[in-house]
Amino acid sequence: METDFWIERWKQRQIGFHQDEINAHLQDFWPGLGIPRTDRVFVPLCGKSSDMLWLRAQGHEVLGNELSPIAVEEFFIENKLEPAVTQQGDFQRWEIDGLALLCGDFFKLKAEHLSNCSGVFDRASLIALPPEMRPDYARHMQSIVPKQCRMLLVTMEYVQEEMQGPPFSVHEEEVRKLYKQNHEISLLFEKDIIAENPRFSEQGISQLVEKVYQLTPLQAPID
Repeated sequence: METDFWIERWKQRQIGFHQDEINAHLQDFWPGLGIPRTDRVFVPLCGKSSDMLWLRAQGHEVLGNELSPIAVEEFFIENKLEPAVTQQGDFQRWEIDGLALLCGDFFKLKAEHLSNCSGVFDRASLIALPPEMRPDYARHMQSIVPKQCRMLLVTMEYVQEEMQGPPFSVHEEEVRKLYKQNHEISLLFEKDIIAENPRFSEQGISQLVEKVYQLTPLQAPID
């Protein structure tokens, strides 16, 4: 899945993954991560999500990463924000007080971009990627975030043959395989949400299980 795929999805307005409302799991479980309110947090493949505004309202400094310039521009326009736009290496940086979006390829992010981050909220990033890309994604994520960084991860599980992703089905076994080397993995929430999401049942999905995980760094991370 190339970068052009996501650029085109935004151009064609094929953005069913976007949620206008603030994610309920973020509100329910983020406080339990114990991340100080003044610490910096990272939102990968953030689109134009209002979740970033919620995190900023809690006192966090927020850094988002998004590939599509359309999504980044719409985030600021729709929220009536006037950012300063600068170039930062491979990324165009859109920034207001305490909130910055780096427009560009996630895989070009470096540890220096995410310095001082204490938390990650991944609602639609891991599940946006096909199986062959997910190991590289998880490996790169763990290489660029500080070792003490805690994560809140939201996934979906369904019979992959019933629908062509994205979003893709990512089972718990895979989550644990991807992150167990450096993290303690706690399942916080599990529910079949197919009845609440008719657009998925209309595509032939029989069951859609949403899961939420907390990823806590091990005391002695292994490189």
